[in-house]
Amino acid sequence: MAQQHIKPVLCRTANTVSMHFSAHQTQSCMDIRRPDALHLEYTRTMMGFLFFLPEPESVAMVGLGGGSLAKFCYRHLPKARISVIEINPHVLALRDQFQVPADSPRFRVVLGDAAEFVRTSPRNFDVLLVDGYDHEGLPTALSSQRFYDDCSEMLGPDGMLVTNLHCGQDRWQQQLVRIRRSFDGGVVVVDVDDGSNSIVFASKTHLTTRSQSKPVRQPPSLARFCRFIC
Repeated sequence: MAQQHIKPVLCRTANTVSMHFSAHQTQSCMDIRRPDALHLEYTRTMMGFLFFLPEPESVAMVGLGGGSLAKFCYRHLPKARISVIEINPHVLALRDQFQVPADSPRFRVVLGDAAEFVRTSPRNFDVLLVDGYDHEGLPTALSSQRFYDDCSEMLGPDGMLVTNLHCGQDRWQQQLVRIRRSFDGGVVVVDVDDGSNSIVFASKTHLTTRSQSKPVRQPPSLARFCRFIC
């Protein structure tokens, strides 16, 4: 039986366009005046991977939503090849509403199963950003031990997984245990200021060791666009 996908609702104000699966869930929000900016706090936190990998050559993303992270990386990481996987065709159909760039040799958005993509991808990506929520929350296929094991396998030796976890979910602690197991404990958790999300950074190279070996400084690539973040 074919999977049924919920059609999201768009809400518009004078300055924003947002995507919702319900009245209580904001999947994405775009400032019309600055469509490439990161409007939501958790997306800004996810870009913290640049402190460890300031110039990634390849970035994969699970979940398009309104394309906030995809647009930001496309604009500010011009040397990176970017692949975005979105399973919901109704979300994909709204890409023009959120001014997501057209596909090109270095940018593509694919309709497909992210768990299968991560499991079968032949390329060693530098960064994998996971924000694949649907109307019911984080799907089991994107939070299982196998999925996190596959994430670890698809990344290069110094690659990094960055995933958004909702703190209110019952399986939050279980997901952290699975990520730590897949990445041999190389995990840093950053709570978002609004208290509803935690962003998990995971690498096969221990992040604490990496940060202790030399001072963590703002990379030049971040300095040139930090004023566009919010």
